[in-house]
Amino acid sequence: MRLQASCAALAVALSTFAFAGAATAQEAEVAFNAAVASDYVFRGFSQTDEDPAFQAGVDLGVSNFYAGAWISNVDFGDDTSAEFDVYGGYRTEAAGFGLDLGVVGYLYFDEPSGADYNYVEYKAAVSRAVGPVSAGAVVYYSPDFFGADDEAVYYEANLAFAPADKFTISGAVGYQALDVSDDYTTWNAGVGYALNDVYTFDLRYHDTDVKGSDIAEARVVASIKAAF
Repeated sequence: MRLQASCAALAVALSTFAFAGAATAQEAEVAFNAAVASDYVFRGFSQTDEDPAFQAGVDLGVSNFYAGAWISNVDFGDDTSAEFDVYGGYRTEAAGFGLDLGVVGYLYFDEPSGADYNYVEYKAAVSRAVGPVSAGAVVYYSPDFFGADDEAVYYEANLAFAPADKFTISGAVGYQALDVSDDYTTWNAGVGYALNDVYTFDLRYHDTDVKGSDIAEARVVASIKAAF
């Protein structure tokens, strides 16, 4: 099931790349990104055992379709060394709302035998911008989630405010529903500052209501991202 789901996510991404290959140079847009962060936090949990993360990605857009790939080091206390994500989807607008339907495949290098880490999620998101304020909601569904969990749903509401050209204040509240592990709530808030046209600095507070887990405790993460 996991292998089939991961292959499905990869197929969506590759099909978008193939479609882009048939498009003209004027129609296709390619963007690269790289980042260094004091920690890699995903839905409230540190993925690097509270150590720094080094990340890079590429995104391709053709008309309303998009695809991309992203990689980061991870540390789960075993041999797993890196996370590699592939994704693809379709974005459009309707009645002033932004809509995003996509799929994401999460693949892990050097995972131990039987760890069952690889999984896929299907995404549906809606957003609306009014002046300097934008708000959104997103749902991710996985039929066979990370580790021991199978069916899982993640709900998130997010808000961002840009009081000036270089500053963005943003935050999100999410709820992770799991069929084996305990459900939990996570939230984050922070400020981003555009150092120039390429580099952005972000300082963000993360927390969860999970008890007894060091990697889910409150933390502040600093990161610098380059986009070009």
